[in-house]
Amino acid sequence: MYTKKKIIVIGAAGNLGVYFIDYLNTFLDFEKYEIIATGTKNYYPYSFYSGKYFKLDITKKEDFNNLPLEDVFAVVDFAGILPAYYTGNPQHYIDVNVTGTLNVLEYCVKANADRIIYMQTWADLNGYLKDGIPLEPNWLRKPIYYGDHAIYTATKSAAVDLIECYHQNYGIKNFIFRLPNIYLYSPEKYYYVNGEKKYISYRYLIDRAIKSLDIELWGNPSLGKDIIYVKDLCQMIFKALFVELNGGIYNAGTGKKTTMLEQIEGIINVFSPKNNPSKIINCPKKIDCDDFVMNIDNAKIELGYMPKYDYISYLNDYKEEMLENRLFMKVDDKNEL
Repeated sequence: MYTKKKIIVIGAAGNLGVYFIDYLNTFLDFEKYEIIATGTKNYYPYSFYSGKYFKLDITKKEDFNNLPLEDVFAVVDFAGILPAYYTGNPQHYIDVNVTGTLNVLEYCVKANADRIIYMQTWADLNGYLKDGIPLEPNWLRKPIYYGDHAIYTATKSAAVDLIECYHQNYGIKNFIFRLPNIYLYSPEKYYYVNGEKKYISYRYLIDRAIKSLDIELWGNPSLGKDIIYVKDLCQMIFKALFVELNGGIYNAGTGKKTTMLEQIEGIINVFSPKNNPSKIINCPKKIDCDDFVMNIDNAKIELGYMPKYDYISYLNDYKEEMLENRLFMKVDDKNEL
């Protein structure tokens, strides 16, 4: 009898994990593979997924005893403490991003996993932003050691180093994805900046466009960023699951810059009522946005990745996900319908 190989998804109920589980539901060959979702809750909270689920807190080594050890093919690790959603003790970054990753790696060894896929932050390259050239995937780290991302970035980088140690000592294939902001719909509209609760900027712009309110365009309108939609990130990770390589470091992105003017014009075009669109108010003296593009050449060559969503198609798909809310409907909510 053929035994299916297991793909363990850690942090499966977080925003990225939710979209990746949905991607697996759509594209995975279920005759050969099965999904094992994990999270810190006693059950998977969203109703779109009814597959196997195990409770797992990666900071607790004993929790890994709940997971299977046979036929484990890959571990996809979305777990992590983000400054955008956390305002507590920095020790928590150590516990989750470092100790937690070590526990994941020890599990990979015991389960004889073929590969691990891990999410690094693009903040380890923040020191290159002023150079105005595409960020390369294999550059030496150049983080900024102040601000609310400093300790987070240090611990994520430590986790990447641990993963490399286990790759070299145990042969576990390691695929590292460096993530800028990943654009996606979720019901959450707020995050934290230096411990202060703030409206997520693109959610704020979308909400104003829906209401036909004026939208300010800050700073230089020709500056912009590489905007990657979550479903393209899922495509990259999915390809890394099955590629015949020992691993690599890959920038998550599209390889193209969308200017602030293009961003706001697109939001108005997709979300504002056609008969009453928002007006753009130029504010050139206000703060410029970060200006960057991710070099994704090695992801194209080695993984066969090609971005599917340009900026406007991302916005249209986002709008559809927002209206349907198909992924973030909670189990209890569905039971009440």
